[in-house]
Order: sequence, then C-alpha cells, then structure tokens
Amino acid sequence: MVESGESLRELLLHLWHILPFALLTVLPVVLLGALLLRVLRNGSLSSAMTVLVLVPVAAVVVGVLGISGFMFTTTLTTMLLISLLVTLVTVPLAVLMGRRIARRSVWEHEARERERAAEASRRELVAWISHDLRTPLAGIRAMAEALADGVVTSPEEVSGYAHRIGSETHRLSTMVDDLFELSRITAGALRLTMSAVPLREVISDALSAQTPVAERKRVRVRTEAQAWPVVLGSDPELARIVYNLVSNAIRHTPPDGTVAVQVGVDGGDAVLSVDDSCGGIPETELNRVFEVAFRGTSARTPSPDEHVGGGLGLAIAKGLVEAHHGRIAARNHGPGCRFEVRLPLAAGHT
Repeated sequence: MVESGESLRELLLHLWHILPFALLTVLPVVLLGALLLRVLRNGSLSSAMTVLVLVPVAAVVVGVLGISGFMFTTTLTTMLLISLLVTLVTVPLAVLMGRRIARRSVWEHEARERERAAEASRRELVAWISHDLRTPLAGIRAMAEALADGVVTSPEEVSGYAHRIGSETHRLSTMVDDLFELSRITAGALRLTMSAVPLREVISDALSAQTPVAERKRVRVRTEAQAWPVVLGSDPELARIVYNLVSNAIRHTPPDGTVAVQVGVDGGDAVLSVDDSCGGIPETELNRVFEVAFRGTSARTPSPDEHVGGGLGLAIAKGLVEAHHGRIAARNHGPGCRFEVRLPLAAGHT
C-alpha cells in the first residue's frame, strides 16, 4: 500500500512491484478490446466508439481489482462506483458522437461523389457542345466563303446557301439558349413567377410549334385528355418542358410513327405523359436519360440526315419540373418509351 509522505525512491519501488500484476490483468482486457475493434471494423462507428470508451475503463477496473487481490475495501468500492458513473456518462456520449461522425462521414462521401459526378458531367458537356458548335460553324464558314469568293452565283444557289446559313444559325442559337437555361438551373439562379396555368393552353402552344417538324418527318401527334387540369407553375417554363418532351419524342420516332400526349389528374397532381415509338430504351440507360449530354445508343439514334440535339433537352426538362416541385420519370412503354411528368395542381383546381 502506498503511504503518504513516501520518497520518490519508495514510490518507484512500489511501481516496480505493481507493474507485473497491472500488465497481467490489463493486457488481456486491451487485447480483447483490440479483437472486438477488429471484428467491428466493418460495423457501425457508434459500436467502435463504445468499445474505445469501455476498454480503458474496464482495464482500470480489472487492474485495480487484480492488484488489490479482490479485497473490497472502502477505497476500492468508491473507485468502482466512480468507474460505473464514468461508464454511464461516457458510453451514451460515445454512441451519440459515433452517430454524428458517421452521418458527417456519409454526407462528406456523398458530397464528394456528387462533386465528381458533376465534374464528369461538365467535362462531357464541354466535349459534346464543342463538337456540336464546330459542325454548324464550319458549315456557315464554308458557305460564307463560297458566297464571298463568287463560287456560287446563280440566284437559286445563293438563296439555297442563305437558307442553309439561316438554319445553321438557328441551330447555334438553340444550343446557346439551352446552355443558358441549363446554367440557370444548375446555378440555382432560376426564378419562377408562379400562378395558376391551364395545361390545355401550354400543350396547345407547344404542339403548334412542333407541327411543322412532325409533318416534315411524317410523324402523327395526337392528344388525349381525361381532364384539363390547372397547375401551379410558370407559363414559359411549363411550355419549355412540354416543348422539350414532344420535340424529343418526334426526333426519336421513325417516319409514320405516332407520338401520344396524354393528360389527366391523379390525386393532387396533374399528370402529363408523352409516348413515342422509339423502339425502347435499354434498361441500363433508363436512369441516365436525364443526364446532361446523354444521347443513348443506336436504338434511339435518329436518321443520318436529321439534326441531333445537344443532349440538353431532357436535362433541362428535369430541372424545370423539379423547380416546380414536380417529378419526371422515363420507362419503356408499348412500341417506345413514356416520359411522365407530375405537377402539383393549383389551389382550388382539381
């Protein structure tokens, strides 16, 4: 027993006598704790934190019991009670801290994954857009040089070149508009002026704009409505959603095919679905159709003489739908695929 007033030499001598007994009793506890940590290495962080807290407390208790020879004196009993109180306080704290650290670790991992995915998407977008911008620019440059050098002189050829330059310029303008819209969505700079918007008018305007394209490709566009709901949204952005979905359906539907636009109400949502005749989307690609610059495989590749979009239309549609607190999904349906949009109904409208 260590007495008060002992010299340093006597204290060291006591330590030398106690050390073997302390090691013999403490080491098994420490080794058991290390074994438990190894078993729990793939388990929850809360369990590991609890073991880390319990091991030193248990080692102290077992060490003191071993050295005292299990002689329960008043001092030993007091020490055991204090150890019990320390355990009751520290174990719940360890569990809470473990859960908090685990949640933070998961959040940081997900944030890193989102950042990597966004960076990969940006690189892919730059590659696609760079290619798509070069194509019309090269055509415009070649035709402008031909007109400037007098290679084309007849009025018919000059008119044809002017018409083609106008078409290529329109393509460039559309790409730039899409990029601007996508940048507003991804940057969180999209500001919507919400009001009650009748879907009948939005769909009618979007289909009117697509009629020339559909007729040129000999694609039938039909509309079916169980009801004409009124939704809470912004008119221009809603029109952009319908325009992009119908345009995408017409682009991927072969000649003499059909694009069906269906409207209805389900609970508190207005439901808009656009069916095409594209031949279907591979199951492995269904969850990628709304990614930026994704164009799919040959099953949805249009004919060689048809302009392929920049792969931004569906990504923009998804961003705009989510900005309206709605949902959009794609699935194979019949001879093609179906894009379904759910938007909240305006208050007082069913």
